[in-house]
Amino acid sequence: MSQVAVALPAHPSSASNRRAVVWGAVVGGVQAATPLVFWWLDGGVGFALGLALIASVYVGFAVSDGRVKVIAVESGVAFGFLVLAAAAITATPWLLVVGFAGHGAKDLWQHRTHFVRNTRWWPPFCATVDVVVAVAIAVEIAAGLELG
Repeated sequence: MSQVAVALPAHPSSASNRRAVVWGAVVGGVQAATPLVFWWLDGGVGFALGLALIASVYVGFAVSDGRVKVIAVESGVAFGFLVLAAAAITATPWLLVVGFAGHGAKDLWQHRTHFVRNTRWWPPFCATVDVVVAVAIAVEIAAGLELG
């Protein structure tokens, strides 16, 4: 029996990144509408829950990676976003804009450094979701919509 080694690209193709960005825009648009889905909650609470959920995804990637340092760092980062999301509920919804934009920046850093292994298309997807939601929240606040 012969064995053939197949080299997989270290980085996703630009077509894969484009798909991730397009789907990120779609999911970001859906997430921007969460106050409509959870009408019984203040809009800021729904967005805060979304921020906490998004931040926790990298903990799963870190566990899959298996390195203790990565798990510890990603758990700490997720906790930081959880605290920011909770503060946004009682303080100002602008903290949600900061949180989503900050998480988008964290995604871009992850995409560049590959600190957590095997995230492939996730960082560009998630960064796009984060930016779309941050912009949507900023527009809603600027338009005078009540999020808190």
